[in-house]
Amino acid sequence: MPNNPMTKKKICLLGPFGVGKTSLITRYVRNIFSANYLSTIGVKVDKKELALEGWGEVCLLIWDLEGRDDFASVTDTYLRGMAGYLLVADGTSQASLESVAKTRELMAELFVEVPSLLLLNKADLRASWISAASELGEFEGRGIEVIATSAMSGLGVEEAFRGLALKMLAPGRG
Repeated sequence: MPNNPMTKKKICLLGPFGVGKTSLITRYVRNIFSANYLSTIGVKVDKKELALEGWGEVCLLIWDLEGRDDFASVTDTYLRGMAGYLLVADGTSQASLESVAKTRELMAELFVEVPSLLLLNKADLRASWISAASELGEFEGRGIEVIATSAMSGLGVEEAFRGLALKMLAPGRG
C-alpha cells in the first residue's frame, strides 16, 4: 500500500572509526569515492531520494555518526526518530567486527523493532579479510542480514541502502 507522495525515513550508520561509513554514504548519495580519510566529528546528514515500487518516492535522511565503540551515550541525541540503521565493519579488521557485535547487542536492546543490516565493508580487499565466516553466521543467526560492500567499487552499496529502505517500509512498520 503506497504511502504519501514523499515518505521520509531517517537511517543511521554506526560503527567504529575508519570502517568507511562516510565513504559508503558518499558512494551512495553522490556516486563518488575518495581515498582521502576524513574523520567525521559529531554527525553529518545527507539525503537521497529514491523510487521504490509500491511505495513511490522515498527520501532517506542518512545520518553519518562519528566512529565510536559506545553508542549508548548518543541514543537520545542522534538515534531518536531513527527508522533503520546500518552497522558497518571493516572486513580487514577483527577489532571492528568485535566492536560492531557489541553495538548490535546494545541496539537490539534499545531499538527492538528497528530494522538493520550489517555491512562488511572493503570487499575490494577481500583477499585481506580476516573475519571468519562463522562470525558472520553468528550475526545472521541473530537475525541480521550481512552484505559485503565496497565504497571504492560500489559493490553492494545500492543494494544495502535500498534493502534497508524496503525493510523500514514493510507492513507493520511506521
